[in-house]
Amino acid sequence: MTKFRQISHVIFDMDGVLLDTEVTYRNAIATIAKRFGKKYTNDIVAKVTGTVEHESARIAVTEMKLPMPVEEFRHEFRRTAHGFFAKHGAPLIPGAKKLVDHLSKHKIPIAVATSSSMDSFKLKSANHKEFFKLFDHIVCGGSDPEVKHGKPAPDIFLVAAERFPSKPNAENCLVFEDAPNGVKAAVSAGMQVVMVPDENIAEDQRKGATVVVSSLDLTPLEKFGLPSLKET
Repeated sequence: MTKFRQISHVIFDMDGVLLDTEVTYRNAIATIAKRFGKKYTNDIVAKVTGTVEHESARIAVTEMKLPMPVEEFRHEFRRTAHGFFAKHGAPLIPGAKKLVDHLSKHKIPIAVATSSSMDSFKLKSANHKEFFKLFDHIVCGGSDPEVKHGKPAPDIFLVAAERFPSKPNAENCLVFEDAPNGVKAAVSAGMQVVMVPDENIAEDQRKGATVVVSSLDLTPLEKFGLPSLKET
């Protein structure tokens, strides 16, 4: 029996999958940590990546034992990171446009499920408005009242699936993720997952994914019953 199921709908995480934002986030947290003589290690990065902002702040403060309240850290983090995005924007991840254009051309329903708030999403996506118009809808877990729990809980992906007009079953949805928390969330939702991990993500944190690729445009879509990227 194959581990691949035929799918009809595709859901994308945004940070680290569609937009290259992780370096900015990492630098913002590392800058705060450095003030207290702390180091933002790869192990902590893996725990933080993919979580909603409040949870990211809680993990960072707890793991690095920072002498500041979570909310204070959160505000400083937001000010630092958003200041950079407002000035420089966030570039598309290599391969993202090719994959999304391909799925859109073949009329495959696609959505974004990001842990960002709507305000944060608008700031980061400002330079790519036409690109994000290709998606059926955007779910912003950081501000959406229907997303009760952040990743690794499955809520955001279940909400994203429910908002497609055809309301597909979870087993017919494919998720693109870069973070272990996101992979866990998708698996918990009953969905298959293509993982495009950061090089700092350890091998044992990639095991939950259906398939792991080094670039979005190398995804073997045909294994999921979708039109192959090799045709384009």
